[in-house]
Amino acid sequence: MITKVYISHCEEDEPLAQELAQTLWAVDLESFACMYKKARSISLSERIHFGMRQSDCVVSILTLNGIVSPLVNQEIGLAFGMGHLIIPLAEREAEMPSLIRHLAPVTFSQGSYQAAIGEVVRNMRDLTTLQWLKIRCPLCGEEMTQYLPPQEEVDRALQAESSLETVCNYCESTLSLDPRTLWPSL
Repeated sequence: MITKVYISHCEEDEPLAQELAQTLWAVDLESFACMYKKARSISLSERIHFGMRQSDCVVSILTLNGIVSPLVNQEIGLAFGMGHLIIPLAEREAEMPSLIRHLAPVTFSQGSYQAAIGEVVRNMRDLTTLQWLKIRCPLCGEEMTQYLPPQEEVDRALQAESSLETVCNYCESTLSLDPRTLWPSL
């Protein structure tokens, strides 16, 4: 069962990692990444080892910067050596590192990253039980927990290029959710 995910990425891809972490948080998955600005008094290698040991799965963000990053390649090697499930999230032009070249990546290009995040979450839903969706209402600011919409409902919204609808438990406003990332929008 996947409950914690390690996000491997280079420093330049921190915004992409944060987007992924936000979506993982929304579907009630905890995420780790050594680059996050937390625990700076702990060495980089200790943050990497701690995050990897605690995680059930590794998502490796492989942009053109990421594939040449020594840190990303070392993290992939560590994850491979630990026997972790590795999900490559690769920019379309990026060549897969040799250790994971046999894996089918979730690919993205500029403008399609959110769709790729949705595909990563869909893969995780196929492998584990995800039941809860955490939403911070953009109108009242309250955080609520609701049941995660069934994948069939998400697929219908994606196909129709429409949003998912829900209601804030606090202010009772109707909210639209992006079916790719499950983030609320106004």
